[in-house]
Amino acid sequence: MRDVEEFDAFYAASSRRVLGHVYAMTGNRSEAEDAVAEAYLKAWDRWSSVRVCASPEAWVRRVASRHAVSSWRKAVNRLRAHRRDAPETEVDGLSPDHVALVHALRQIPADHRRVIVLHHLVGLTVDEIAAEVGAPSGTVKAWLSRGRRAMAGHLSDSLEVRDA
Repeated sequence: MRDVEEFDAFYAASSRRVLGHVYAMTGNRSEAEDAVAEAYLKAWDRWSSVRVCASPEAWVRRVASRHAVSSWRKAVNRLRAHRRDAPETEVDGLSPDHVALVHALRQIPADHRRVIVLHHLVGLTVDEIAAEVGAPSGTVKAWLSRGRRAMAGHLSDSLEVRDA
């Protein structure tokens, strides 16, 4: 129990500073929060050895920084692999209908948007959607109905975007 209290006190005293450091390094708050959370999780898993370090905060800061850099490397490697494996073909531009549909989808609530995409674009049944989103079938049906109605207000017969 003493370890939990000691770690909680350490976390409370140092987490904002470590987050500030990693945020300054990454320039992205969510990436910094992810890296810091991972670092504190590792610190907790190894608390018996981390707590006797000369500076447990420096240990966490170093682990968080390494995690952030590792995330960057993974992203860069994904981009390189994509560029290397992507065919050298020209891709057609998006059709006006596609742009209008995406615009209309963005105007409706996220739950409605999700079930409309799963039903109409992915082809799932109401029961399959209910299982995936963890909602009753009746709720999925209501979201579909409300989402369609809301989207209709943003689309004309020719699928062009109406001024909102």
